Amino acid sequence: MAVHQEKNIIIQNAETKSFLADAFYPNSETKLPLVIFAHGYKGYKDWGAWNLMAEKFAEAGFFFVKFNFSHNGTTLENPTEFADLEAFGNNNFSKEMSDYDAVLNHFYENPKIDQSKIAIIGHSRGGGISVIKAFEDERIKALVTLAGVSNFANRFPRSEKLEAWKKSGVMYSENGRTKQQMPHYYQYFEDFKNNENRFNIQFAAQHFRKPFLIIQGTDDLAVNVKEAELLNLWCKTSELFIIEDSNHTFGAKEPWSGDFLPKDLEKATMKSIDFLALVFQL
Repeated sequence: MAVHQEKNIIIQNAETKSFLADAFYPNSETKLPLVIFAHGYKGYKDWGAWNLMAEKFAEAGFFFVKFNFSHNGTTLENPTEFADLEAFGNNNFSKEMSDYDAVLNHFYENPKIDQSKIAIIGHSRGGGISVIKAFEDERIKALVTLAGVSNFANRFPRSEKLEAWKKSGVMYSENGRTKQQMPHYYQYFEDFKNNENRFNIQFAAQHFRKPFLIIQGTDDLAVNVKEAELLNLWCKTSELFIIEDSNHTFGAKEPWSGDFLPKDLEKATMKSIDFLALVFQL
């Protein structure tokens, strides 16, 4: 099936700043289910094999969108490199929720979209944000997380490290691939504390009543398999799909030079497609 690609669509968000999205979709006379994918921490829409995943969804009859959060460190001119570390340092969960809303609003009005069939997928930290977004937004009918986090609070430093962060106003995290020292300004923690009830993934999962697929690898060094088990325990409408010996990115890496999905990401992709096809009765 021929897949149409629209790359680097500019999404405007007055609350944050403009950011980019890609759309992948098949030729179709009928309206298509919309699937929006959110990347994780130190991620971006073109990382690794996400393009190949997008193509698989489009081939299966979905209108698939992936996007860069506005403050993920990339820019409109350079969407595949962390060229704006100042923006990265000023990112927070409130901005990511606002961006999620902006991208959904943009594509919700697309005439190719079946507005009754909307799902979101999030990887890693984007999985945690996706749980909250799917819980809050009645337009979203189904949710998938790929190595999604179950808790934001326990990822912040504690005691002396937290005090040192507050005092200096910034802490740095090295990017293992690029070796960049990536800043986090203290406002990131302040935004979380000011909205701690909203950003409680456990609460959102426990009160979630829509179809929810949780995909997790057992060899994930960034998000322990126990986090997926907790999400599944909390949610009454979830399904847990474990991929043995799979890592945090399901075998993908940056750059990804192959024209095929790594086998574990293909498993995760096909499971997601089958799950959403059943939910939307495709």
